Amino acid sequence: MGEFRDKLVEHYGHEDELRTGWVSKVLFEPSVGNKIWEKLAAEESNLDIWHESIHQTIHKEKGYWLVEGTKAGTPFRIKARLLIDGTELGDVAKACGVSYDIGMEARSICGEAIAGEEANDIIQDITYVAVLKEYERDVTIEKPENYDPSLFYCTCESPLCVDSQEKNWQTDCTYMMKYGKLPNNKYMINWPIEGNDYYLNIIEMSREERQEALKEAKNITLCYLYYLQTELGFNTFGLADDEFPTEDRLPFIPYHRESRRIHGLVRFNLNHVTHPYDQPQKLYRTTIAVGDYPVDHHHARYHGWADLPELHFYPIPSYGLPIGTLIPQQVDGLIVAEKSISISNLINGTTRLQPVVMQIGQAAGIIAGLAIQKNIPVAEVPVRKIQQTLLNAGGYLLPYLDVPVSDPAFQPLQKAGATGILRGRGMNVGWENQTWLDADSVLISKDLINGLKDFFPAFNSSIEKEVVTVEEALRILYELKACLNQTDQLSTAETFINSVISNRNITELEDPDPARPVTRKEFALLLDQYVDPFGSVNINMYGEIMNHGKQ
Repeated sequence: MGEFRDKLVEHYGHEDELRTGWVSKVLFEPSVGNKIWEKLAAEESNLDIWHESIHQTIHKEKGYWLVEGTKAGTPFRIKARLLIDGTELGDVAKACGVSYDIGMEARSICGEAIAGEEANDIIQDITYVAVLKEYERDVTIEKPENYDPSLFYCTCESPLCVDSQEKNWQTDCTYMMKYGKLPNNKYMINWPIEGNDYYLNIIEMSREERQEALKEAKNITLCYLYYLQTELGFNTFGLADDEFPTEDRLPFIPYHRESRRIHGLVRFNLNHVTHPYDQPQKLYRTTIAVGDYPVDHHHARYHGWADLPELHFYPIPSYGLPIGTLIPQQVDGLIVAEKSISISNLINGTTRLQPVVMQIGQAAGIIAGLAIQKNIPVAEVPVRKIQQTLLNAGGYLLPYLDVPVSDPAFQPLQKAGATGILRGRGMNVGWENQTWLDADSVLISKDLINGLKDFFPAFNSSIEKEVVTVEEALRILYELKACLNQTDQLSTAETFINSVISNRNITELEDPDPARPVTRKEFALLLDQYVDPFGSVNINMYGEIMNHGKQ
């Protein structure tokens, strides 16, 4: 994902050129993004891109998946040991026999306090996003079929708006248009407040039924465009003629916010985000992607919206997404990506965001490659090997705002967080969802002890002082080495402490004075260098400690 963003900056000249609207700090023309992806894909010699390809049947035979379908109308047959489902609605997972959920689960399933008491099959609204271009003439379209302007009266501030569903979210109409403003005077129209969202559940429909039903979603976007042009005065704004190579100038597919959600090795839910260290499963140890968007559900176009939970921007900390959400139960040789991962309906409101699903795709590829390379089932690929590969590629495991990937200590700090020995501080500030490691703060003993005892059950020492000094930090490291049987040539703690402090080339400490307070960053660097719990202690997909020894 970072490489893609860098290519966007290179194309437009500066990162500020991507901040054209207010919905995101990274906004770009779809055609530009497509060209970048095409170029990146072309650089991979072992990657083939098939357009207009449809799978029709999938079944397993003698340990291999057999996939039949058509490519640009021509039949094909593929034999593969492993598949990745990157479809919008989890169609491959269904064809492979994976169990899944659709809609809202009952509160009793995940224990999320804000979930509804009863389950239902209601999904989020979809949107046929339009990209408009500002022309120098009137480009008003013909009135669409079944046009009803009252559907849009409250899309922004207007005297016609007398009964808004979302009274607290109305804004100036011109400001609204800047929501998704793109470079080169283009505008993404994906407006959630009585705009072009549309309720339609096509998940279990056939391909032909979906295509027919989606005409309704397209029509609502055209109606909204006509409203913008005729009622709000934006008559020089029309569908861009240089974005999508489609006859109607709309995207190939709508924005699906929700799909099937598989039953995976773990089910990630709201509680894992809000209280990660208090859960029975230590999923924060197994993360492979990060997210920082609030829980945001779109249900305004559903006819019974008033009876659903209020889920507009429910505040959460930023979070890491665990590996086990990508791996289905009881079906080997399959990895599930995009929005069909194993999560609760509520938490889908944040994991559905494009930066998250892009990271999920990267992780899926790494898991698949390691499984094939090692000739082992997907569920047996070592967690730490997956995470280390991601770190080596510049990926995040945990979303620490104060630890950018450019920091030389990035990997040791990420690793310390992924063990839980150093724990992040999650919080919500206005619209922002944050997690801080407080890397430059001094290490407080009470903040360290729980993480140590949780990860090293054999560690039973107390830390007397409130602030951990360099000497105390090194003593702790010696005890951890003893827990891992790493002290053969270091007979005492004093021997180890003196050997570290007397090392003139030591890079982990800014000042080797044994009496001064040690920072959290320094402790993470020392921990990584002299103990390496990240690489020395095996964990499984549930975050459970398996044994001690290199993976």
